Amino acid sequence: MTALLHIKKFAQDRLTVTAPHQGLYEITGDILAWLEGQTVTAGLLTLYLRHTSASLLIQENVDPDVLRDLEDFFAAQAPEDTALYRHDAEGADDMPAHIKGALTQTHLAVPICAGELLLGRYQGIFLFEHRRTPRPREIIFHFEGQ
Repeated sequence: MTALLHIKKFAQDRLTVTAPHQGLYEITGDILAWLEGQTVTAGLLTLYLRHTSASLLIQENVDPDVLRDLEDFFAAQAPEDTALYRHDAEGADDMPAHIKGALTQTHLAVPICAGELLLGRYQGIFLFEHRRTPRPREIIFHFEGQ
């Protein structure tokens, strides 16, 4: 058996996004713009959100009703009612934001080939802002490949 030497390269960066409102906000375009400047064209892109009251999702990006239905579903699962929670240090949306964050995810891994995100036909990458007053959210990009 012959071992092949594969030289791997990586790139890291940070993207700060402030969603215009509570809910799902597509960031696929921001990610594609960043990818255009990379010399590595094939590998795995890991996105990591450094917050507990927002999350990252891959979801349909064609029919806006999908996004509204998801927002409604999560609002029903974690209602903004301070009588339901002990933790309300930052208002009625504080603990529900943490619950929504716990039910979703703060990181994604997306394969890249020929400089393209290998998303499905109707998929996009979204920041899911769980707070009523959006805050700057920092997303770490780590791209490793050849």
